[in-house]
Amino acid sequence: MVTNPTVQSAVPTCAVIAGTGSCVPEKVLTNEDFTKIIETSDEWISTRTGIKERHVVSEGETTATLAAEAARRALTDAKMNPEELNIIIVATITPEMVFPSTACFVQAAIGATNAWAFDLCAACSGFVYGLAIAQQYIGSGRYRSALVIGAETLTRITDYTDRASCILFGDGAGAAILKADDAGASMGVMYSTAFSDGTGWTSLNCKAYGSRNPVSKPLADPKMVYMNINGKEVYHVAVRRIVELVNECLEKCDLRVEDIALFIPHQMNARIIESVGKRLHFTDDQIFINIHKYGNTSAASIPIALDEARRTGRVKKGDIVLLVAFGGGLTWGANVIQL
Repeated sequence: MVTNPTVQSAVPTCAVIAGTGSCVPEKVLTNEDFTKIIETSDEWISTRTGIKERHVVSEGETTATLAAEAARRALTDAKMNPEELNIIIVATITPEMVFPSTACFVQAAIGATNAWAFDLCAACSGFVYGLAIAQQYIGSGRYRSALVIGAETLTRITDYTDRASCILFGDGAGAAILKADDAGASMGVMYSTAFSDGTGWTSLNCKAYGSRNPVSKPLADPKMVYMNINGKEVYHVAVRRIVELVNECLEKCDLRVEDIALFIPHQMNARIIESVGKRLHFTDDQIFINIHKYGNTSAASIPIALDEARRTGRVKKGDIVLLVAFGGGLTWGANVIQL
């Protein structure tokens, strides 16, 4: 039985989304490109995943460079100087290096001299975890602003001989700036909830390199350096947990499905998103899907989607947005936000 003793109460906060930004590499890998390296087809990939293309890093592009550019764009959108930032949180499972943190590289790159910075490892749930942490700091009155980034270069740990998994992943970064709003013009982050179940770690993992499989020890299987995914198992657990998250958020915030202007789920698989949407009775207009353009970018997928939704007018000030993610750990979580 998974318990969650730290769920916060559904009360208005002053941590509002002041700006968003995103960055994806210019290089694009299409489904047609995959037909040249593995036995597959555009139809096979599209029908199973909903993905048509994904952006992949080139030489010189890293998790930190993508994250820093997304951060700069978010700062511009928020009309803020980097010196105004108090906290930088980078959610990633593909860090710049073992240490120091990717967040420290971002802090240096953007000149956020007054911010302290750290990384958060919660796989695809990282960004929603990060928003929950940032909201707590701002809501308590301890800090006035926070930069939360989801950034990944998953193609660096993708096995391109694995037909089932290599088609799924792309690279990118998305960022959001949370800022204290004393005027109370928006409720900001209204509610956050998060869960973990470490017994399910075998469903989604990358086993090397770490203290269990150190660089000094020959790997039992050379492919342990790549991501390992049990797709069927993840599908069923993810759908159930996401439905539970949405129902909890609606109940705690006293909302109905029709009150949600936009549902932004982690872009893991179009079929999972569609299944969740049907079970919860969301309309097509309420569900944001961009997996066809970017693939699965793990912690980066929700902030990229949120930024795109704001830039394209899918949401406006005052709208209520529901963010939901499920990822390795196992981890899952959600945020309810009034823009």
